[in-house]
Amino acid sequence: MSSRAAPPDDISPESFFTNWVPAAVASDPSRRDRLGASAHDLEFTLEGEGGGVFGVHIADGAVRGSVGALEHADLRVRLDVSTWRALNRGELSAPEAFLRRRVHLRGNLFLAVKLHVILG
Repeated sequence: MSSRAAPPDDISPESFFTNWVPAAVASDPSRRDRLGASAHDLEFTLEGEGGGVFGVHIADGAVRGSVGALEHADLRVRLDVSTWRALNRGELSAPEAFLRRRVHLRGNLFLAVKLHVILG
């Protein structure tokens, strides 16, 4: 288990991507160091009630979140809201979700392996 703070169970996807993730990265020097000087854009599509399309922009050890589809994304991740919540609560591992085809990836799969650095 990670010693990092977990997002609240009832957090909305929009608040998670636009507020919680950027704040978590900003407050964690080791996470910022591991991101390094990389620059990537990731798009997350959460399907179902409360879902939406969200961007995560990484540049120079910082993360910024946005709402809406990205014109260009290095990695696109698609999953349903219930799978996203199970991942956030630690009830489901990312590899298990992928193998069960509950998470769909398109683009730079190396970034998918590093998502835990960004999202916790």
